[in-house]
Amino acid sequence: MIIATGTASGKSLAFLLPAAEAVIGGGTVLYLAPTKALAADQLRAVREAGPPELIGAVYDGDTPREERAWVRTHANYVLTNPDMLHRAVLERHPSWAGFLRRLRYVVVDEAHHYRGVFGSHVAQILRRLRRICARHRAEPVFILASATTGAPEESASRLTGLPVRAVTEDGSPRPAVDFALVEPELTEQTGERGAPVRRTATAEAAGILAELVSRRVRTLAFVRSRQGAEVVALTARRALADAGRPDLAEKVAAYRAGYLAADRRELEDGLRGGGLLGLATTNALELGVDITGVDAVVVAGWPGTRASLWQQAGRAGRRGADALAVFVARDDPLDTYLVHHPEAIFGRSVEAAVIDPDNPYVLGPHLCAAAAELPLTPEDLELFGPAAEEVAADLVRRGLLRRRPRGWFWTRRERASDLADIRGAGGPPVQIVDAGTGQLLGTVDEAAACGTVHEGAVYLHQGESHVVRELDLEERVALVDAAEPGYSTWAREVTEIEVLRSRERSTWGPHEVHFGDVRVARQVVGYLKRDVRSGAVLGEQPLDLPERSLDSRAVWWTLAPETAERLRAEGVELRGAAHAAEHAAIGLLPLFATCDRWDIGGVSTALHADTGRLTVFVYDGHEGGAGFAERGYAAAREWLAATRAAIADCECGAGCPSCIQSPKCGNGNDPLSKPGALRLLDALLDAAGNDAGTDRDRSVIGGPETPVEGGSESRPPKFSTT
Repeated sequence: MIIATGTASGKSLAFLLPAAEAVIGGGTVLYLAPTKALAADQLRAVREAGPPELIGAVYDGDTPREERAWVRTHANYVLTNPDMLHRAVLERHPSWAGFLRRLRYVVVDEAHHYRGVFGSHVAQILRRLRRICARHRAEPVFILASATTGAPEESASRLTGLPVRAVTEDGSPRPAVDFALVEPELTEQTGERGAPVRRTATAEAAGILAELVSRRVRTLAFVRSRQGAEVVALTARRALADAGRPDLAEKVAAYRAGYLAADRRELEDGLRGGGLLGLATTNALELGVDITGVDAVVVAGWPGTRASLWQQAGRAGRRGADALAVFVARDDPLDTYLVHHPEAIFGRSVEAAVIDPDNPYVLGPHLCAAAAELPLTPEDLELFGPAAEEVAADLVRRGLLRRRPRGWFWTRRERASDLADIRGAGGPPVQIVDAGTGQLLGTVDEAAACGTVHEGAVYLHQGESHVVRELDLEERVALVDAAEPGYSTWAREVTEIEVLRSRERSTWGPHEVHFGDVRVARQVVGYLKRDVRSGAVLGEQPLDLPERSLDSRAVWWTLAPETAERLRAEGVELRGAAHAAEHAAIGLLPLFATCDRWDIGGVSTALHADTGRLTVFVYDGHEGGAGFAERGYAAAREWLAATRAAIADCECGAGCPSCIQSPKCGNGNDPLSKPGALRLLDALLDAAGNDAGTDRDRSVIGGPETPVEGGSESRPPKFSTT
């Protein structure tokens, strides 16, 4: 069953009641939350509302080791997260035998959060859990809770691998919410190529946060990045101090992942107890943490999906009083499109979660982990999906599994669970250390380290600014020095892409749209320094960092040679046109797929070696793909039409960050052609009305056993990544 209703609609009570009945009858309950904060908050609710027989305990990475044995032995309501279920429960299931034998319910809270690669990993973890439970003669009922989401029944069934019934009727009282859409004003400064510069969303959000706190309105400001949350909190505190209210400045703080456990707990307690009036946070507090008493929410930048927007806005007004929600647009194509087309927010249903449990890069590590838990049998493979048999055979060829008459066995001494990077971090975390004191400030995913804690990067921690002195990827440590440089840093990355196989193809007159497999090579090559207040570019520094590659999936469209020649003859600069269309398309894809802009990337070229045509690619930024590009392919007409509208509606003349410029462009947003992008998209969309057909599952270009000709060194220059 999935309960898919709005925020503060009583979902927690709906699963707590049957859970209480189960433990009174001698059973156990396993509760899964995507974040530690939510699990800790739910434990408080369990202890307050649960019967005396209910013995609740959190089992996560912050649980002291001396307490873990007690939890396994005595708790009957265990709250954990997918990471600990993966590494510490399933892998060591014999020590959980007593708990698992009596398991009656598995509660999956905030199920809409499990999307993309992370959701695909969780789907396989839940299949492993079902297999282990069956070994211990248990068949628990799965109860999922989610904010209002599209196709909840289908999404929950794909996540659990079970038939699911959805409960979507919501009769809970709802306070009135005034919703404001804000586009920051243009400043007097100009950015790259003379483009007008708007006030940044973080600066605008900080100003709104400071104003609300000055009126003693308890406010959450949701910011998309860890650095952004720190900047908003710091700027709001400065504004309050400058206004002569240092007492209120002390009541503003930042909250984000990467903080040490003690710091997170202190901030959570301050929020609940009223010691804080304003909190700038990443989506770590988007989920169902009980923060009763918040009156206003500021959302700085599109959070990725409508579901996340409503979930964040729903944090306000939980006392039953009317509330305020403010969406502040960033200077990018999607946010600009939304403030000018509010019907795209308020007139459409929320998205369905996109997951792909059959992704071989996801499935393979979990088959290895399952085999290490218990030898795999042919019957088990059916549980893991239709791709399991083929993936298992590949694992045998690679020496990771060994086939025996009784099934498949794990062959290595190391832990099989280490193969599955369920959060998509790309490796062990990099520790961020204050070079002067030796204090551990936090951690960052290895895959993100090159872009966030490279040498010269500005790193913020609890309002204190630091500059990275050195990044040592081998030792996985970044040394930082306390400093106030007055600017922020933005990493730049260049990308090359190789087509491996086209799985699906649509013809739009003489043009083509494809979805298929690609190989992407990426490298951080430098970083920009941007003024903290205005966002204006102050300078650029080169970097020498290693290249990373991944095999993924992409949607790409090609322009017929004869159309390209016609446009060129009419004066259209095709490289700039394709480059601009790529930037804008990347910005608009999150409107049609449940992704974040940073989950995807793009490459454009006037002549690609594998297609022989002008080609624009948008790819999933995760190994094996995440389903986002496939959604883009399915909605290609609507997606490119919205892209064209976003460019045309922008009030700038030659192009700006609101339409075609990208802060991460590896070519410094050069060349770009706004008029050319409109002409290019017009040519595609005009032909799309006379679609000649679609081919599915065909190796149109390349194939799984036949790589295409031409190496990356022989390719013409690629333009941009975003």
